[in-house]
Amino acid sequence: MTTIKLDPGAALLLDALHGAGHAAYAVGGCVRDSLLGLDPHDWDLCTSARPEQVMALFGEEKCIPTGLQHGTVTVKQGGRLYETTTFRTEGAYSDGRHPDAVCFVPEVREDLARRDFTINAMAYSAEEGLIDPFGGRDDLAAHLVRAVGEPERRFEEDALRILRLYRFAARFGFDIDTATGAAARALGPHLDCVSAERIQEELLKLLAAPRPGSYLEPAVLAVILPELEPEKQPERFAELCRIIDRIEPTAENVPARLAALLCPLGEAGARKALRKLKCSNALTDEVTTLVGGSVGSFLLGHETGHSIARPIACGNRVPPQRTVLGETPDTPVQTPCGTPLSEEEAPGTPGSDQTLMAKRLLGRYELPTIQRLTALCSARRPEQAEALAALRAEAERLTAENACCRVSQLAVNGRDLMAAGVRPGPGLRQVLNALLEAVITGQTPNEKDALLAAAAQFSAS
Repeated sequence: MTTIKLDPGAALLLDALHGAGHAAYAVGGCVRDSLLGLDPHDWDLCTSARPEQVMALFGEEKCIPTGLQHGTVTVKQGGRLYETTTFRTEGAYSDGRHPDAVCFVPEVREDLARRDFTINAMAYSAEEGLIDPFGGRDDLAAHLVRAVGEPERRFEEDALRILRLYRFAARFGFDIDTATGAAARALGPHLDCVSAERIQEELLKLLAAPRPGSYLEPAVLAVILPELEPEKQPERFAELCRIIDRIEPTAENVPARLAALLCPLGEAGARKALRKLKCSNALTDEVTTLVGGSVGSFLLGHETGHSIARPIACGNRVPPQRTVLGETPDTPVQTPCGTPLSEEEAPGTPGSDQTLMAKRLLGRYELPTIQRLTALCSARRPEQAEALAALRAEAERLTAENACCRVSQLAVNGRDLMAAGVRPGPGLRQVLNALLEAVITGQTPNEKDALLAAAAQFSAS
């Protein structure tokens, strides 16, 4: 008999349910992950006990009635939460999202039959061992994701299962059953009836997988992000997928992977797509910053990218009569104190000062954004990966040392300058910018007396 080491809290709750005469099992993802040798994040339970019986057994102080209409009570035990759901079958899904009705049933196999994929349709108890009526364990061994029963029916019940299919396959590096994959592609348009929030959640989970590029199905992406036109431009889409897979699979890099996917849309198009997906303002701002940064600051070596890189990475303003996109690589860029940026200082040119460039980037972006931006641009331009890694490391070192990279980090502020005789107004900001430039380039130490002396010189000139 297959043995699974149960979580202590789950084991205690199952013992209590069994002791009260109810059938009860660990079910779903916790069983799947345990069989894969992984540590389950959550332990879900299913039982023949009705919700009111569960609450009576464990007491109202330990129970949260999270979904009584669907038979779910969340039980608090040992500092953890355990969703405990009555065995049930489900009626028709008229809206393609929620069952019109649920019916409580006495047998666990009936409950497992309503679940999405065989690898998620297994239950376990210490008394009975593994309950696996649909071959989930064999599919785990075969590295296969397969729908329970008829895949068309599973996806028609809840179209979000289409995205869950690719997410689970990507998470574990599994293949997709042929019939299940065909049904997912054919029924992709059903995702139109799924809320943007649910789609966003699944897409972000998919992008957190080790190598999600192979599982970004064009027929499905064409429904949720039609702006990308993945089926009309297959070669471009394939390259996007390769770029995504080159980005290190960490939770912190999910925005970078999303930015890689949306880069062809540009900043405005990416922002529009993110809003349509109901992404948070913070995620929307971060991803659009990455899209803009990767297209401009770090497409080093490309003529247009080079011309954009200098003003963006250096945080300098281009004189009003020129536009950033209209510049050529030889056009000088003005520093805050009015002097052209030298070729040695310009990002992306031979012999550039790495520390200076890192300081300028830190003046424009927060460190996590720089880390994501360098990851994204390394994936887009692998030949630049070593230089970008060194730049990221330098930015991390400067941050750890609290190096002065912004006006707010100067040892003087506007009040200090006005007290020293600098007039308020636009000129005050110009002097602060000039002081920052002097500190960044090493011409002046970030010390109050030295900065006030330099400010007097700037004001007099």
